Amino acid sequence: MFATPILQYLRKNGQQLDREIAAATGIPLPKVRTSLTDLAARGEISRCNVIRFNDGKAIEGTLCRISGTIPPKAPGRKPST
Repeated sequence: MFATPILQYLRKNGQQLDREIAAATGIPLPKVRTSLTDLAARGEISRCNVIRFNDGKAIEGTLCRISGTIPPKAPGRKPST
């Protein structure tokens, strides 16, 4: 169905929100969310629900990445231990 373009996009771009995946692939958001549920059930992706704030407005979404991948460390100074 739509799983292949979504997996290709995640492999190329790393961790992304469901809204970003829908916008980049041209797949409607409800179909992206259905495909993400199927991919997570098969163990192909990891996902979690997140809330982000844009100009004080809460936006709920699902953050997804390919299973077994670790996002790169954030740039900038690290706290000293």
